Amino acid sequence: MSSQDLVFYYAPRTRASTILWMLEEIGAPYKLELLRLKKGDHKKPDYLAINPMGKVPAITHRGVAVTEASAICAYLADAFPQADLAPPPGDPNRGPYYRWMFFAPSCMEPVITDKAFNRPPVAPSTVGYGDFDDVMDTVSAVVSNIEYIAGNHFTAADLILAGTLNYGMMFGLIPKRDEFVAYAGRMTSRDAYKRSRAREEELAAQIEAEEKEG
Repeated sequence: MSSQDLVFYYAPRTRASTILWMLEEIGAPYKLELLRLKKGDHKKPDYLAINPMGKVPAITHRGVAVTEASAICAYLADAFPQADLAPPPGDPNRGPYYRWMFFAPSCMEPVITDKAFNRPPVAPSTVGYGDFDDVMDTVSAVVSNIEYIAGNHFTAADLILAGTLNYGMMFGLIPKRDEFVAYAGRMTSRDAYKRSRAREEELAAQIEAEEKEG
């Protein structure tokens, strides 16, 4: 496969960091398109044709555009089965794999955002994600009793869930419960995660240098 088959639209220190980690786990060649948000690259017509929301991350794979971090990870896990990052169709672990991969953006991120911006609480019955305590307790219950979220090895669902926990704890938006620290720590100790962090800092420094040069 040529690197031109898979194109990754990226800006440092955004949700695109998740996909940088995912691509390190996969190990397939890809072309990285670095978007400079301060210059408005994400709002230019060429990129809006790929993601009309003007957000990162996004990928194109053999001409197919995919956006939203969890959807991209699910897509890549299936597109590159040799990386063994998803239970195959028919495997009972496929259920919890999907469940927790999409629990993170659909339940965890909204309650984190509510907390970050001090939004007034609303009745849990009026929103699909419930309330903060219920979400945290739910995650605690599952990560307290497993090593991996879907089966006996690391999958893209672990990447998404651990990444969300790690981000929330880093900024004080998720409590540092022992089980959260332990689970996220195991996942982010992986070499692929470390490589992605080093690459991110390199690209962030590149953009900062460009901005200083004017």
